[in-house]
Amino acid sequence: MNTFTEENYLKAIYHLSLQSGSVSTNQIAASLSTKAASVTDMLKKLAEKELINYTKYQGVTLTSPGEKIAISIIRKHRLWEYFLVEKLNFKWDEVHDVAEELEHISSKDLIDRLDDFMGHPKYDPHGDPIPDSSGKFKTHELKPISALAANEIGVVSGVREHSPAFLQYLEKVQLIIGRKIKVIEINDYDHSVILLVEDKKIQISREVANNLLITR
Repeated sequence: MNTFTEENYLKAIYHLSLQSGSVSTNQIAASLSTKAASVTDMLKKLAEKELINYTKYQGVTLTSPGEKIAISIIRKHRLWEYFLVEKLNFKWDEVHDVAEELEHISSKDLIDRLDDFMGHPKYDPHGDPIPDSSGKFKTHELKPISALAANEIGVVSGVREHSPAFLQYLEKVQLIIGRKIKVIEINDYDHSVILLVEDKKIQISREVANNLLITR
């Protein structure tokens, strides 16, 4: 049985590995807001359990069992987020911390029944894919709004940033999942973007454009 902390480490390593392959101790420390020395101690424990491949100064990768656990936790987290939004009427900026607690429930039967009860959703409220019971998940090609040119069209399908402040801002300007957008103009000076959203023009900053993902 793995501790909550061990599960959080495996999940963090999985997410970081999607960006850079092998993951450094400093990357993990920054992701989990902890000290590098504490990370090193935990990595040794995970390596002893054969959940990671770890050689000092050479980075960390997940073993097959470690990856399986990480994906299982991500599955639970995203299913709970979907449940909280769709069935209990939480807002998408309110569910992350609650799902962080619920993701450590160990009952596979409960999670499978939850998945079945909700009709096997493919994506969570933030547009992230939900792994199925075998650990597979459907992906879609996402690109930031900042990668679009004038007159290009897309559908809001995900976010890079999950902070409540960012999600609340998107809610306020109606840039929510499923919303169709068109790029009207890109400002040469500050790279802010003017969008057409539901027949209404809005201007977003370059930072927002970098963190809001669309499908074509």
